[in-house]
Amino acid sequence: MAKNNNRKMTVEEAGQKGGEKVSEKYNQEHFEEIGKKGGEKVSDKYDQEHFEEIGKKGGETTSEKYDQEHFEEIGQKGGETTSQKKDKEFYKEIGQKGGEKTSEKHGEEFYEDIGQKGGKNSNSK
Repeated sequence: MAKNNNRKMTVEEAGQKGGEKVSEKYNQEHFEEIGKKGGEKVSDKYDQEHFEEIGKKGGETTSEKYDQEHFEEIGQKGGETTSQKKDKEFYKEIGQKGGEKTSEKHGEEFYEDIGQKGGKNSNSK
């Protein structure tokens, strides 16, 4: 395909061309490293409350934009993809990590409380 050298590139074309050059120059590890550094800087700058707030806003905006069917569909696809890639050991490991984190966050008293609530609910049935 012949190039028309008489016209200027659009901003989008220039950006794409620059992005391709950078992508050719650096490997995946480089981008992971700078992404990690950027993430650490942002994490140092803002507190947990900030991230919870922007996460909530993002969730609300997304929820307003899409219907229940959309979330069911992407959840189904994600579940199918994940189950094809991960084995039983993976789920055991992440379940244990999640349990440990929750335990660290809430403590023994929390579990005693919810255990009592669960016991009361199961007795009333």
